[in-house]
Amino acid sequence: MSEGLTLYTRTGCPLCEEMAAEVRALITASGHALTAIDVDTDPALKARYGWDVPLLFHGTTEICRHYLDRAVFQDWLNGQP
Repeated sequence: MSEGLTLYTRTGCPLCEEMAAEVRALITASGHALTAIDVDTDPALKARYGWDVPLLFHGTTEICRHYLDRAVFQDWLNGQP
């Protein structure tokens, strides 16, 4: 099982909800987990990302910003064990 994916979000953000649903659908059989973190619950994250969400990361590597680029995400998935 691989290290999980982190989705930085904001409550009530339709783009965040859409990206979360798309990522969950694409990783169902991959062994990856998705953790959503609301940036508004952490002052440091809120200061760092502000309104710049959703952001999808694997560790410290940013995969997608604002929308799920399926080609980029699929390339990332294909490169994972």
